[in-house]
Amino acid sequence: MNVTRPKLVRLMLIWAALVSLAIGILILFQREAQITALEKESAALQRLVSQRVGQHDAHMTSLSAIATAADQQRSDLFLGVAATISRFYPRIDEVQLVPLNAVDDIVGTRTLEPSTAAQIRQAALQSTGLPVVVPHPDREDHYMLVKRSPNTDDAVYALMIAIDAKKLVESDAEFWQRDATGIRLQSPEGIQFFSKGEAGTTNVASALASPSQPLLLETGLQIGIADLLTSAGVVGAMLIVSVGLFLVVSGYRQHTRARMAERAAALSKVDAQLAHASRVNIMGEMASGMAHELTQPLTAILAQAQVGKRLLSNGDLGALEPTLEATAVQAKRASAILERLRNWTRPSVDKSGPIDLRLALRNVTELLKSEADQRRARLNVDAPDKPVEVNADQIEMEQVFHNLIRNALDALEEQTEGNVTVSVSPLGDEVRIDIADNGPGVADDFIPSLFVPFMTNRDDGSGLGLALSQRLIERAGGEIALVSNQHRTKATEAGEIQSENHGAVFRVVLPLSNGPGKSES
Repeated sequence: MNVTRPKLVRLMLIWAALVSLAIGILILFQREAQITALEKESAALQRLVSQRVGQHDAHMTSLSAIATAADQQRSDLFLGVAATISRFYPRIDEVQLVPLNAVDDIVGTRTLEPSTAAQIRQAALQSTGLPVVVPHPDREDHYMLVKRSPNTDDAVYALMIAIDAKKLVESDAEFWQRDATGIRLQSPEGIQFFSKGEAGTTNVASALASPSQPLLLETGLQIGIADLLTSAGVVGAMLIVSVGLFLVVSGYRQHTRARMAERAAALSKVDAQLAHASRVNIMGEMASGMAHELTQPLTAILAQAQVGKRLLSNGDLGALEPTLEATAVQAKRASAILERLRNWTRPSVDKSGPIDLRLALRNVTELLKSEADQRRARLNVDAPDKPVEVNADQIEMEQVFHNLIRNALDALEEQTEGNVTVSVSPLGDEVRIDIADNGPGVADDFIPSLFVPFMTNRDDGSGLGLALSQRLIERAGGEIALVSNQHRTKATEAGEIQSENHGAVFRVVLPLSNGPGKSES
C-alpha cells in the first residue's frame, strides 16, 4: 500500500491507541480470571478444612468415651488411641486428659506445663457442652480444643487435643503453592492461629462449617503486573490489533477505490458529453463562419446557370461548354466547403431545465484539476452553501465554464505561482460568475475580436471557444463579457516597452430560475 508519511503517522497513533486499549482489556480480563481462581480455590479449601475440623469432634467423642470407661485404670489404652489418631491425622499432634482435681495425675502424649494444665481446666469448666477453642500457650501455630469428660455438669476430666493450624489448612492444590497466595486462620474473636503470606490485593473470608470450631478462614492473592501481562498475552493483543487494523484499512481503501472508480466513470461520462456538445456547437459556429464562403460559389453557380440557359436558347452551343465547366468548378468549391462540416455530430435534443450551477462547476473543476496541478496552479471556487439554480442545459453550462477556466489555465503557462478563482455571487434575480486569473491578461489590440468566430491568439486555438460560450450563454438568457483586464504596458528609462501582468476577469451573468418575486414552478 502506498501510504504518505502523515497517514503513516496517523495509522501508527491509531495502532498504538488500539494496542493500549487491547492491553487494558487484557489486564481487566486477567485480573477477573485471577479473582475467579482465588474464589474457586478458596471455596474448595474452605470445604476441605471444614471437613477436617468436623473430624475433631468425632475424635473428641471417642477419646472421652475411652477416658470415662477406663477411669484412669487403663491410661495405656487411652494413650494408644491417641497415638493412633496422631498417626493418621498428623495435624492432631497432642492429646491430654487433665483431671479437674488438680491432685490426680495428667495423662497425655506430651509433658504439660502446670499453667497450661490450669488453662485447660478453666476452659473445660467454662464449657456448656460444645468444645472450647483457645490458643495454645506453648506452641506456635497451634490451638487447643477443650471439652468436659463426661460432657455433663459432673465432669471429671478436661479433654484437650492440640491442632497444628498450619497442617489443618495445608492443601496439595498447585494454586496454594504460589508465593503470591496468603492464608490466615483465626478465631471469631480475632485471635490469629496461623498466617502464611502477606495480605493480598484481593481477599476472600469465610467461616468454617463447624458449630464447635467456627473459625474464620481468610485467603488472599497478590496480583502483580507479571500476572496480568504475560508476554504471550501482549504479543497476542498486538497481533490481533495489527491484523484487525490491516483488514479495516484494506477494506476502507477498497471502498475508497471503488468510489473513486465510480466518480472517474461519472467524470469520464461528463467529459464525453462535453466533447460531444463541443462538436455540436462548434459545427454550428463553423456553419455560421462558412456561410459567407458558400455564398460566393453559390452565387456564381446561379449566374452561370442563367447564362447557360440563355446560350442554349440562342443555340450558341460552342460557348455553352466553358460556361458549364465554370459552373462545375464552383460546385466543387462549394462541395469542399461543406466537406468540413461532415460527420461532426447528429442533431441533439434541447435539455434545458433548472440546474444547480455549483454542480456544473464542481464537475468542470474536477475535470481540470489534474491540468491545474500540472501547471502548478491553484484552482479555487467560491460558491454559496445553498443551490444556485438557473434554467439552462447543464452540458452547455459545463462547456462554457470548461472553456473559460481552460483559457485561464492556458494564460498561466509562464507564471511561477498561478491562480484561477471562480466566484459565484447571487444578486437579486441574477447570479454573477467571475473567472479570474493572474496571467498576462488580454492584449489590447485583441479585445475587439474576443467573441468573433475563428479569431484566436494561440497557435493551436480554433477561435471558436469564446464565440461558442457567448452563443450558449445568450441561449440561456444571459451575458458574458471581459470585465477586467490588467494587461498594461509601460516605458522604461531606456525607452523600451515592457508588459505588466495582472490577469483578466471574465464575467457570466445568468437569470436565476427562482429569484425574488418569481413563483416556483
